[in-house]
Amino acid sequence: MNKSNKFSPEVRDRAVRLVQEHRAEYPSLWAAVESIAPKIGCVPQTLLAWVKRQEVDSGMRNGVTTAKAQRVKELEREVKELRRANEILKLASASFAQAELDRRLKS
Repeated sequence: MNKSNKFSPEVRDRAVRLVQEHRAEYPSLWAAVESIAPKIGCVPQTLLAWVKRQEVDSGMRNGVTTAKAQRVKELEREVKELRRANEILKLASASFAQAELDRRLKS
């Protein structure tokens, strides 16, 4: 499941920067986002998510940074792979043990 991004990182950065630069001109963050989003060509919820993500990544807001989330994803993938390999090794070990028992019983 690979979702394509309609907006380039440069456009996202520019949009977030616009919100941050003009935030003081509006009564709330949402008002700033609602005003700037149509100029970028996205819905306000998308722009708000970009702003919040940038605030988390820069330490201005609590949350899991993009880098940490990516690291967790990589580690989860590695754990899954290791579990699969471990299961294969268990099955092979059991098979070899059974073959050894069968060989001893026939002797």
